[in-house]
Amino acid sequence: MRIGATASTSINTRAYERGLRRVLGGMSDDVKTAVDRTGTDVQNEARRRAPVDNGRLRSSIVSRAESSGRQVGYVVGSNVVYAATVEFGRPEMDIFPKNKKALYWPGAAHPVAKVHSPEIKARPYLRPAIEMTEIFFRANLAQVRAGRGRR
Repeated sequence: MRIGATASTSINTRAYERGLRRVLGGMSDDVKTAVDRTGTDVQNEARRRAPVDNGRLRSSIVSRAESSGRQVGYVVGSNVVYAATVEFGRPEMDIFPKNKKALYWPGAAHPVAKVHSPEIKARPYLRPAIEMTEIFFRANLAQVRAGRGRR
């Protein structure tokens, strides 16, 4: 079972690779470098957009590179239990005990048969960051190209 919110994206780099091969000659690590930087940029954008109560969600957002054959990509996400609820929201609901007749927690006045939890509005932070992938990738690829030309 996965807990938290995770999103992944992959970039079809074939067109970019063909262009780089024409300009730079041969398959370059430039595309991989641009994808790695893009993963970091998306992670940072998700952190910037994440709502902050105590900072746990924001600090839990990480990215990791993934590759399969000629496909390179990254996964950005969080492992905190409530990450998906923050991203997608949740309808109002009643919470009932699973194994007992009543619910009780420290500080409660008395045991109760159910607890009503109000709706939680979605506060997307991960999806808007993922939507910026192509913008970040193009900018990073241009930086890599410019840096390579200066060597």
